[in-house]
Amino acid sequence: MARGKWVCSYKKTTLLVCFFNIAVALYVLRSLYASLYIYSGNVSRNAALYSPDQIRKMEESIQIRWEFKPVELIKWVKALEAEFSSETEAVKLPWHLKQNIIDEILQRLRSLNSSRTDIAMEREVVESWRKEKLEEVKSALVKGTSNSTIPHEEAGMLVRALESDWAVLCEEIGLWIPAQVSNKEHDDKPEGAEEFEEEVLPGRPVSPECHAELHTDYDGAAVRWGLTFHKDSAADCCQACLDHAKHAKEGEKKCNIWVYCPSEFGCHSPDIYQHKHQECWLKYAEKPRLNFKDKYPESYRNSHPSAPVIVPWVSGVISS
Repeated sequence: MARGKWVCSYKKTTLLVCFFNIAVALYVLRSLYASLYIYSGNVSRNAALYSPDQIRKMEESIQIRWEFKPVELIKWVKALEAEFSSETEAVKLPWHLKQNIIDEILQRLRSLNSSRTDIAMEREVVESWRKEKLEEVKSALVKGTSNSTIPHEEAGMLVRALESDWAVLCEEIGLWIPAQVSNKEHDDKPEGAEEFEEEVLPGRPVSPECHAELHTDYDGAAVRWGLTFHKDSAADCCQACLDHAKHAKEGEKKCNIWVYCPSEFGCHSPDIYQHKHQECWLKYAEKPRLNFKDKYPESYRNSHPSAPVIVPWVSGVISS
């Protein structure tokens, strides 16, 4: 019984596998048929979109485009592209020819006999050699002779190198002459005007009412001694003069002149004192008068050897 059951079970399993394979095969065949049907249906539908007359006209238009294709123009364009690409390629001169060029140029440069470097002269000498060599080689090519030191078969290459590829050739042979830079200073200073370096006063900007004047020293009676009165900037010194005039009592001299020393090295004055940086002198004068402006006179410098050329003070006269 056990064996009979086993045989029966084996047969059932085999039948089930066979039925499964047949079902899969039928499904695959059905799918293939359906796809073929859909494809043929699409083709027939697309074919139905255009009439035979339309299809004929499309074929004729394609034929006309092919007949009017600019074949000659395309050939010319391709030929020009090939010519331009060949021109852009630098000429490769033989090494012995490059060595001859180097020797000739160096010989010309040595003939300058100049103790100092003159870039303009060197450029002129090299350019003169290039023109002479170019004429020599061109003449040899036209006459068809070999009088030139360059062989005839290499002359054409050299002409092209000297004419259109000169910069590339200079780089290959290691010839480099720096560009000459000429700096021309534009001088718009009026004739006879004194020349001073542009100066910027330290500290905050000076108010327009201060009437600040660089390189000036005004005379006047001191209402505040600068030896013991220092300010951080010329603007502060001017403000001190304005405040003094504002708060001065009746009958007192009101400050209308301020003199400031902006130089870190001190300022010169025709007296016995050594005037230091940031000294602020407050003065009064009914009619303000200049001691010095811009430069100390030569006669004054002769009698005062310590006096500088330029007046270092900054002064201003305040309107009452």
